[in-house]
Order: sequence, then structure tokens, then C-alpha cells
Amino acid sequence: MGARPDNTSTAAGDAEELRVFYSGEHPCGYWPARIARDLVLDPRDPRLREHYAQALAWGFRRSGDIVYRPHCFGCRACIAVRIPVAEFVPNRSQRRCLRRNADVDMRIVPAERSDEHLALYRRYLRIRHPGGGMDGHGAPEFDQFLIGSWSDGRFLEMREHGSHRLLGVAITDLVEDALSAVYTFYDPAERERGLGTFAILQQVAWARRDHRRHVYLGYWIAGHPKMDYKRRFQPLEAFDGRGWRRLQAADDA
Repeated sequence: MGARPDNTSTAAGDAEELRVFYSGEHPCGYWPARIARDLVLDPRDPRLREHYAQALAWGFRRSGDIVYRPHCFGCRACIAVRIPVAEFVPNRSQRRCLRRNADVDMRIVPAERSDEHLALYRRYLRIRHPGGGMDGHGAPEFDQFLIGSWSDGRFLEMREHGSHRLLGVAITDLVEDALSAVYTFYDPAERERGLGTFAILQQVAWARRDHRRHVYLGYWIAGHPKMDYKRRFQPLEAFDGRGWRRLQAADDA
């Protein structure tokens, strides 16, 4: 992602705040026929960690050490969404997901790659995202994409009770009064468990235990089959460029 320093602004009205760059154009990761670009907070600024919570509240997201927000010509499909933890109640489908995974033990561990994590990550990408540009990822890409150098992250491990077999990992960032769901990968053979949904439910439970207000889910895209599940977490708030508003619920199933 080549940030262009000739197009800059500040993240607030104060010159002491982080600079914001426009990235160069690049293929859209969600709609292959479209061209995308992003707003990127200055990746060289040593205060990124300090400003990260506010950036999330402005609709930004982290990928490795890059904090970005889609800003495409003629397209506003990517909508930042978050769950207000205190108000969230699982729907019928989510309660079924919790029952299906009653045999899963959860463990919060430091965001440090192990051989076990890497093997599962590579298997997930190979099966779930073949030819998507990430299926060749190894240890350096894992560290760069999921961990980064400055974020305060944790791995939320999902393990099968008894055998302790690793079923999935939800990479989660901790900020002042929120959690941010960065990425989740899981055993492709366990697809019927709904581990992606289960991970979010566990992140909400984690945030509630810690008295955190929100769980950020990244971007939702109306009509995109890989994104529609996010709308099932209700109530859900969406960032409209100025503030957060309630997003209409999907049908319970």
C-alpha cells in the first residue's frame, strides 16, 4: 500500500495530530472489478498506539502496522461497524452456535506466533482463500499482518475440550474501552461449527467481563456474502463519516 505524502491532512484540527495520507490505487479486496484506495494514518509516527482508540472511533482499522480507512472514488460500500456490548443479546442462530461449541475451551494468550498457529493459519488460507494472494503466507507475513510492532494484541484461542486441539484463533486488539476484532482463522474441516461467529460471541463476552463498551468488527458491505453475517449482531452501530448510528437488523435465522 503506497501512501502518497503529496495528499495529506491531519487527523484532527490540531497540527500536532497524526497526518493522514491517501494510498495509491489498488485492486479492491471485496469486489474484483473495482479499484480501491485508502486513507492511512502516518505509519512512521511513534504515537500510533496512543491514537489507535480514537482512530477506531473514526472508522479506521489496523492491518499490521497500518491504520487505514477505505476512501474510494465513487464508492462508499465499506462501512465500519461495532457492537455496543452492554446492549447485545444473542439471537436464535447465535445461541445455537454457542450450543454447538459447548465443547470448546477459550484461552487468551499473548500475540506471539507458534508453529501450531502458523500451520493452522496456512491451512485456513489454502482452503478458504485459494488464489487470493494470501495463500502463500509464511511466518514473516503472519507476524507483519496479524501482530505488527506497536499494537496491544492478544490471541483468543479456541481449543477442543479434552484433546486441546487448536480449532481457531481470533486476533484481538485491546484499546481503552473496546476490543477490535482484527482477524479470525480456524480449521476448515470444522466449518459447520460456525467458529467465526463463535469467536465474535466470545469477544463480546470478554469485553463484557472487562467492562469495555464496544467490539469493533471492521467493515460491513451490504450485499456481500462474506460480510452479511456481521449484520446479525444486534444492536450494531455503523460509522457514517460523522458519527455512529444504528444499523438495521438482518432477519434472525
